[in-house]
Amino acid sequence: MKVSEKYYDEIFDFKGQWEMPSKCGLKIIKKSGKTFVIVTELYQENPGTSVTYAGKSLKKQICQEKNIDSDSVVYIECNPDTKSVLSFYDEEFFEVTFNDTAQQANYRKLEREEVENFQTQ
Repeated sequence: MKVSEKYYDEIFDFKGQWEMPSKCGLKIIKKSGKTFVIVTELYQENPGTSVTYAGKSLKKQICQEKNIDSDSVVYIECNPDTKSVLSFYDEEFFEVTFNDTAQQANYRKLEREEVENFQTQ
């Protein structure tokens, strides 16, 4: 199942769990004084860790590589539509915030209007 390229602008290589070479789709949008970082799960095209399991580390790697202040980032995970009959492959977007002291993350599912709002230039 190939993920449509409409979900990302580039493939981002990152170190996943246990330094496993991994890949995700990446889109960075700067709008209204905020930087939206959207990471897209690539499923079978990712040889390593999923974006969800890499979470906090992935955000840090993107910010370092792209020279972005992590405090100004709105970090979003995209589970793209893969045209699968399995419901866990339905398109969904989540805003993710990370706890500073632990590996915990808080997920807030975004409504379609929210996603469209920050994607329009």
